[in-house]
Amino acid sequence: MQSLLNAATKFLGRCGIIQNRVNIRQIACLSALSETHQMLQKTCRDFADAELVPKAAKHDREHLYPESQILEMGKLGLMAVPIPEELGGTGLDYLAYSIAMEEISRGCASSGVIMSVNNSLYLGPILAYGTKEQKDKWLTPYTGGDKIGCFALSEPGNGSDAGAASTTAIEKDDRYIINGTKMWITNGYQAGAAIVFATTDKSLKHKGISAFIVPKGIKGFSVGKGEDKLGIRASSTNQLIFEDCEIPKENILGKPGNGFKIAMQTLDAGRIGIAGQALGIAQASLELAIDYAQNRNSFGNPISKLQIIQQKIADMALRIESARLLTWRASFLKDNGKSYTKEAAMAKLAASEAATFCAHQCIQILGGMGYVTDMAAERYYRDARITEIYEGTSEIQRLVIAAQVLKELAA
Repeated sequence: MQSLLNAATKFLGRCGIIQNRVNIRQIACLSALSETHQMLQKTCRDFADAELVPKAAKHDREHLYPESQILEMGKLGLMAVPIPEELGGTGLDYLAYSIAMEEISRGCASSGVIMSVNNSLYLGPILAYGTKEQKDKWLTPYTGGDKIGCFALSEPGNGSDAGAASTTAIEKDDRYIINGTKMWITNGYQAGAAIVFATTDKSLKHKGISAFIVPKGIKGFSVGKGEDKLGIRASSTNQLIFEDCEIPKENILGKPGNGFKIAMQTLDAGRIGIAGQALGIAQASLELAIDYAQNRNSFGNPISKLQIIQQKIADMALRIESARLLTWRASFLKDNGKSYTKEAAMAKLAASEAATFCAHQCIQILGGMGYVTDMAAERYYRDARITEIYEGTSEIQRLVIAAQVLKELAA
């Protein structure tokens, strides 16, 4: 936490007038947050305004990885928010992480997902299941932004069905030999290491899946085709290919056969991060829509005076605040050691659908200006769509929620 305080103090000193901005997001929510969370939110918002917003369109248009911005985020402690300080992290809670994710994603959704994968999907399972040696080697060096990791679960023939992994890991003497292909891996090109899920015993089905830490550069591990995507185009999405890739036994994460459990618990936490990302896109859409509506005149008055525009703004704000509270509730439950599977799914579902809705309404309010690349509205619209797909589609979230509700009622 002290490292964040020091970095934030230096950064805020550079921001000048930016740090004195008052905005509708702060008016709405700051009274509910602790002083630490308020400072984190302000630091992230000011960083996003100064460093992310001015370059987000260029990075998106040219498919450029925001390397310098990720390094700065690492210096601010944002690439390892819930990781203990003794391991190189910031030592904050998941509420802090969800707040930071929202503010960073409001500035650049691509930077948000890079941050999310490193925090939730890569560092998270190593923190929860790694040995001391694994944490020293594969966690601490990945907290500063100069190195990032990725999470390799999905495959060409299965995405949401994590128990159907066709990638295999065959035990041989003092090592495992991995064969298979992983698909749609965020951070796949830049990652220095991957958490890879592979079947070690097909007869046990999902109980025969294990998790491995696989470093880039090892023989038999190559990065395949990069995807040309609709949105979040400043982040990489690649195939990972394993052809007789030999890794030492000490690279297994947790116990053999625990991979499915590790994956599901990791995705629960990851959904909080993606909810934060979606909230950032939704909030950016609302702020742009309000700014435009207050400055665009029609028939002698700002269009913000029109009842139909006010209705759209009200609906956008309602969905954002509702999803934000669900996200904070899921974070609170996780931080307090409570079950949060249902709540994380609710947060991710509500926030991702709010992002899609708000981005759509933003374009409607801007009209023709919303459809051109000179305005950020069309980028928000493209970025929002993926939040309803990765880390569990909206359909999967509803299945998770229903299963948990039925289980609770039957108890």
